[in-house]
Amino acid sequence: MASSSNSNTFVNHRSDSIDVLRGSAIVMMFIYHFCYDLSYYGLVAFDFYQDLAWVYFRVVIVSCFLFLVGVSLHLATRHGLKRPGYLRRMAWLLGYAGIVSLSSYLMFAERWIFFGILHFIAVASIVGLLFCRFFWLNLWLGIAVIITGLTFTHPIFDQPMLQWLGMVTRLPGTEDYVQFVPWFGVVLLGMFAGKLVFERRPQTFTQWQSRNALSRSLALAGRHSLHIYMLHQPLFLTMLYPVYLLSGQA
Repeated sequence: MASSSNSNTFVNHRSDSIDVLRGSAIVMMFIYHFCYDLSYYGLVAFDFYQDLAWVYFRVVIVSCFLFLVGVSLHLATRHGLKRPGYLRRMAWLLGYAGIVSLSSYLMFAERWIFFGILHFIAVASIVGLLFCRFFWLNLWLGIAVIITGLTFTHPIFDQPMLQWLGMVTRLPGTEDYVQFVPWFGVVLLGMFAGKLVFERRPQTFTQWQSRNALSRSLALAGRHSLHIYMLHQPLFLTMLYPVYLLSGQA
């Protein structure tokens, strides 16, 4: 999809509730990617491109992560942006995005990932700074961006240099494609929700703490979701490779 990644764009202003939600999205990502890897090795026959169950499952996972990108962006900027943390996080994002592009080219050749989830989050984390001071505008603009991305296409966006924007008339051949439109609309909705929830009802979410083993584990995963995203696929592929050899598919 590969379908998700880190929505904890910034490392400051933590919230256990958001980390638990992000950790829950990671569990869904694990399920999707493990099944994807089984299919990649030919151990099962899943159609991730035509089967609507898998298509919509991916949409749910990506929506969760990108909505939380918007929430995290609000939390990271509501008391002023800490530039060192922001720049450090951007360096990780851009570095990992480059690794994803290179490794996907080696694995899939013409279906390499030129604008996947990490590329999107990096761009959205920059553009999103322009909207941090807004509230209702983010709600209405977010809805407008989503509707535009779902209903409007034009051949000009089929050009390779513009495909990252979305609104293409035909989807490019790539293993992970998270077009800026409509997905930036989900980020804007997350920014709106972050301000709505954490400014209007702060005690409900800011004072909640994970207390049992499950919620603490999810929160821990949510705090390190970027690194987990980068490590879990090589781990899954390595674990499944002996099964692939024993299955006779090699």
